[in-house]
Amino acid sequence: MGVMRVSVLATSAIVATSLTVSAQQKTVWTPVRTAWGDPDLQGTWTNETITPFERPAALKDKPFLTPAEAAQLESRAARQRETADDAPAQAGDVGSYNQAWFDSGTKVVSTLQSSLVVDPPDGRVPLRPEAQKQRDEYIARETDSADFMSPWDRCITRGIPGGLFPAGYNNGYQILQGPGYVLIHYEMIHAARIIPTDGRKHLPSQFRLWDGDSVGHWEGDTLVVDVTNYNGRGWIATNAASGNMRGVLQSDALHVVERFRRVSATPIHYQATIDDPKTYTRPWTIAIPLERDDNYRIFEYACQEGNHSVENMLSAARVAEGRKDR
Repeated sequence: MGVMRVSVLATSAIVATSLTVSAQQKTVWTPVRTAWGDPDLQGTWTNETITPFERPAALKDKPFLTPAEAAQLESRAARQRETADDAPAQAGDVGSYNQAWFDSGTKVVSTLQSSLVVDPPDGRVPLRPEAQKQRDEYIARETDSADFMSPWDRCITRGIPGGLFPAGYNNGYQILQGPGYVLIHYEMIHAARIIPTDGRKHLPSQFRLWDGDSVGHWEGDTLVVDVTNYNGRGWIATNAASGNMRGVLQSDALHVVERFRRVSATPIHYQATIDDPKTYTRPWTIAIPLERDDNYRIFEYACQEGNHSVENMLSAARVAEGRKDR
């Protein structure tokens, strides 16, 4: 654990410095404090973006985009959205929602990162081959049993830190604070995550949870959250926007260190360092700006076992299998 913490602190310092330099503010911003003296992270925040989770191979040596490159990427994404709406449905395909129902973002992140993964330097997750193989098996067997389905489809959780990874819609987060506590209300699956900052220790190791055990503390103006005690049944990422990482399982050895630092009136710089030696060859770090949006309204996300979709997916698969046997 000691080695991991040194690694996390070193990585955090590098990433924080890079992002701060790339997104310098023209005026000095004085952090807002709560009535009891903690940095104030309260408000409603969003993180929808077209920035890819992992860095494309063509940009492997380019951690940041220029403003012109960002504008070009945004223009290309806009054309792709228009094409997707105009494309006719294939025979036998009931189709999907049009873009009016999605909220996957239209801009790259404000830091101009070329990927959300910022460490390793190539922006790629150092996934073990055996973890990739297991991930592929789960995706291939998704309709064999609910056990192979995403915890998100089953309305259990999007996970920690996966719940803060941008998705196709419902990318809203409300942060509330009280003395000794920070609460994050996730719009997706209406989860409420309570993070104690009162100096307590982690739960005993025999207590294993889907989202792990979060314990926070303040380092200057940064909220640092240490997460352990995972049950090994969740996914690191549950949505298609996470690309190849969707379906990668979390092991019970997973250890996550998150950092939340408000750098101006608008963004919170969020980053998470993920260490799971059973799944990855080394720790890796993702950084996502959370943008304040006081006009964003969070509505109830009434997730009830995928709104019957789990049952429908499994029953449809059994019908399809029956047709093949004829």
